Amino acid sequence: MPRRFVLALDQGTTSSRAIVFDHRGRARATAQQEFPQHFPQPGWVEHDPEDLWATTRRTALAAVAEANLTGADLAALGLTNQRETVVLWDRRTGRPVAPAIVWQDRRTAAACERLRHRGAEPFVRRKTGLLLDPYFSATKLAWLLDHIPGARRRANRGELAFGTVDAWLLWKLTGGTVHATDVTNASRTLLVNLRTGEWDDELLRLLRIPREVLPAIRSSSEVYGEITSIPALRGVPIAGVAGDQHAALFGQACFQPGMAKNTYGTGCFLLLHTGAKPVRSRHRLLTTIAWRLGPDRPLEYALEGSVFIGGAVVQWLRDGLGVIEKSSDIEALAARAPDNGGVYLVPAFTGLGAPHWNASARGAIIGLTRGTTAAHLARAALESIAYQSADLLAAMRVDAKIRLRELRVDGGATVNTALMQFQSDLLRVPVVRPRVAETTALGAAYLAGLAVGFWRDQAEIARLWSVGRIFRPAGSAPAMHRLHSGWHRAVTRAKAWAE
Repeated sequence: MPRRFVLALDQGTTSSRAIVFDHRGRARATAQQEFPQHFPQPGWVEHDPEDLWATTRRTALAAVAEANLTGADLAALGLTNQRETVVLWDRRTGRPVAPAIVWQDRRTAAACERLRHRGAEPFVRRKTGLLLDPYFSATKLAWLLDHIPGARRRANRGELAFGTVDAWLLWKLTGGTVHATDVTNASRTLLVNLRTGEWDDELLRLLRIPREVLPAIRSSSEVYGEITSIPALRGVPIAGVAGDQHAALFGQACFQPGMAKNTYGTGCFLLLHTGAKPVRSRHRLLTTIAWRLGPDRPLEYALEGSVFIGGAVVQWLRDGLGVIEKSSDIEALAARAPDNGGVYLVPAFTGLGAPHWNASARGAIIGLTRGTTAAHLARAALESIAYQSADLLAAMRVDAKIRLRELRVDGGATVNTALMQFQSDLLRVPVVRPRVAETTALGAAYLAGLAVGFWRDQAEIARLWSVGRIFRPAGSAPAMHRLHSGWHRAVTRAKAWAE
């Protein structure tokens, strides 16, 4: 029997998922499991690395079982992951030496500020395409090396291994035989030269990171090794690795310069493919590596804008305030209000991302009156997701000097039709939701399948992409402009609160 399927593992910020895809890019089985979030101090966000592995392993087995398959039916495994989250573990035992520091964590804000005061940001920006912000991995890793007794000494001796979540899971999947990351995840650490795609010695010295702790950097589409630690899947080649937003860009078939996608997950991440040369932003957007499709292939680049709190604001209404029982309730609750009633919710719980990059901003609810209801709050929360994405796209249009014809969208929040319609009204362009909404996992599957010949080329993959629904602008442009102006006033009041 031929190997007719590809398994994608999507390790996210709040849950791990596994999806089995067939040759037509259709999901044949899905498994998902949430895991605990840890907030030991204000601004700190942690995961237990063993939770990431355990939920990934369980969902992989569950999805394969649901599809009534075995490892012999799988042509390859693709892996995609939450980016910038830092794991540090003992090479000998394979055990983490500390909790994982999550991408949302802001504990290194002061360290980033000290580097900026030394004048290091223009140098870092030129080398990496990134900013000096706690969001990225390097200052998190330096913090672990400085705060775990003996960690820096052990790292210098090569006894410890660092990785973003992809590298941690590769290590676990291969029984500790592969310590590697792909070029997209590596490019988010502040330690990689944007033009070469390799670790940069000057950056390592600046950020005090020993080379001995780092994984090898490989392309996004090649065979990394085989699964050895899950008996039922033993021998399946791990052939595609990419950070979640790069995988979503690939899964949306945004292969040509000028094509863009926005992923609505825990955060929102807008990526615009810019081609074979990096585009420098004048609006504090990120220049990032989109992917490398094989060891001998050239790097491709993208502009990216990152919103820290997107769908997570809905989780906060559910878990923090108890306004809704389940996330899907928010659309009906918001629909009870004909408009936002002048209420704006700025979800800067861990600061503001692009284009503001304000680590000292904090969440704010502006415009409350005695007439404000839970419905207004729900509507303001949903609208905040669209406002933040619109700010990103406005900056991106100017930087890349393009007129966007459409925005392809994916992620869990795209099932919310009210949000998607409001996004189109705000942007004044069609918002296109594909038939397969979970394109992050699909992109990982495509990258893995390309490496083993399951799919021939990108042209074949592009033909598989299909429209689910198109949302076209409906609200009046002047009304949308007034609403957006109110949002900008609210953001101004949320900035610098924690200084």
